[in-house]
Amino acid sequence: MTGRPCSKVACSEVAVSTLTYVYADSMAVLGPLSQKAEPHSYDLCSRHADRLSAPQGWQIVRHVVLG
Repeated sequence: MTGRPCSKVACSEVAVSTLTYVYADSMAVLGPLSQKAEPHSYDLCSRHADRLSAPQGWQIVRHVVLG
């Protein structure tokens, strides 16, 4: 496998996005894969990034790279 794996248990796909939580603002932020793995973030494959949901009352911010 080249690249970092998806953080979801039992998923063997390559990560394409990084998820972080901003607890103070009740916000989940999903963006392009970070350059390096961070201890308080989660790398997700495209399938899990597309299916991402947040707890009730939270918002999801998706940063998309235009290219």
